[in-house]
Amino acid sequence: MKKIKVVELFAGVGGFRLGLEGWDNKSASSGYEKDIKTPFEIIWSNQYEPLTPTIQHANLVYKNRWPNSNHSCEDIAHVVENKFDTIPDHDLLVGGFPCQDYSVATTLKKSQGLIGKKGVLWWQIERILRKKGERSPSYLILENVDRLLSSPVKQRGRDFAIMLASLSDLGYAVEWRIINAAEYGMPQRRKRVFIIAYKKNTNIYKEISSQKELFLKDGILNNAFAIKDFNIKDITKGKIEGSLNKISSKFNYAHKKNAKSPFLKSGIMINRLFYCIDNEVDNSKNILYKYSTLGDVLEPNKNVPNEFKISKENLHKWEIEKGAKKILRTNKETGYKYWFSEGKMSLIDDLNKASRTIITAEGGKSASRFKHLIKNGRTYRRLLPIELERLNMFPDNHTKLEGITNTKRAFFMGNALVVGVIEKIGEILANRIKI
Repeated sequence: MKKIKVVELFAGVGGFRLGLEGWDNKSASSGYEKDIKTPFEIIWSNQYEPLTPTIQHANLVYKNRWPNSNHSCEDIAHVVENKFDTIPDHDLLVGGFPCQDYSVATTLKKSQGLIGKKGVLWWQIERILRKKGERSPSYLILENVDRLLSSPVKQRGRDFAIMLASLSDLGYAVEWRIINAAEYGMPQRRKRVFIIAYKKNTNIYKEISSQKELFLKDGILNNAFAIKDFNIKDITKGKIEGSLNKISSKFNYAHKKNAKSPFLKSGIMINRLFYCIDNEVDNSKNILYKYSTLGDVLEPNKNVPNEFKISKENLHKWEIEKGAKKILRTNKETGYKYWFSEGKMSLIDDLNKASRTIITAEGGKSASRFKHLIKNGRTYRRLLPIELERLNMFPDNHTKLEGITNTKRAFFMGNALVVGVIEKIGEILANRIKI
């Protein structure tokens, strides 16, 4: 089997790698019980957390799980600028990059593109593609929060337009889809936008070029995660025009309230022309996995340490946090007073459904409106790190390591993706390109 060489950026604790390579030759979709045949091989990876420059916790986990990997722990901006030759040529670039302000800051007179604001990691992807030139990867798989399609508020869709225009100018066509993992039988309601780019020299690029909007019905993402059939006449079309600098300052500037992004849930882009539609999930093709509900991932209560259990005295604090409230607050800068209101939400999470989205603040003993609280038998408790890993379809105890706290393990899962989504996209992509 010919290998597809992969570079993994913003690797975290290795979610993309698990989805593409599996773990110990086993698949995430089977709970790492069944064999996986995969052509993907991670040949270089990078992870750097600027908020904790001294101790790179995610790297400790990554290197513990893949001790012999070609893994970089340096700031990717420094690598691209000063050690670019250490990034090997590859077929596929993947990464879940942060949702930031992608606006253009300045023009480089001697380059083919524009440089965005310092620290914005999207521009490191753009730089890698631009500097690789003819040796740039044939494919990209990227992941981000779904609000990317509509940010920022004053220029709905501008950030995504900058990305699409950048990729188009570098010779790529793009396919995207907002996917909620739970709608396809996975155990967490985690909604993210997945973006696949295809270089001009690929057959898939040629398919998009010839099919245009029809590719929405027969693309990689629709074959991986089926949507209901739709009328071609309902597809929205548009063109991203102007330089990146002009897009940054002028795209969809909201002169009136409630302006909407032109980018819908599902779409493609080629030569800066985009076609998109607000698709509906095809539930008839919903596939159940080993873990499909919150209840599926739970450990027996006998395995739960006392620190995760909620006493009767502390339960009241959770009731307050998750209850309705109306609080008078004051803006520290202006002194303006306003009422902050929240509605009541369920105290405990339903074990018979997929879980709510894991957030980075999931860990820690303190009561919170946003953390999961479950009742298993008579026991009220928080979720264990191993259960959070299962909700993201990671191997059990993937993040367990001496020196890594339970709070930090929860943080990792709040930043991670649902591995099963990547596994399915990778499977369909590999079949399509006939590896």
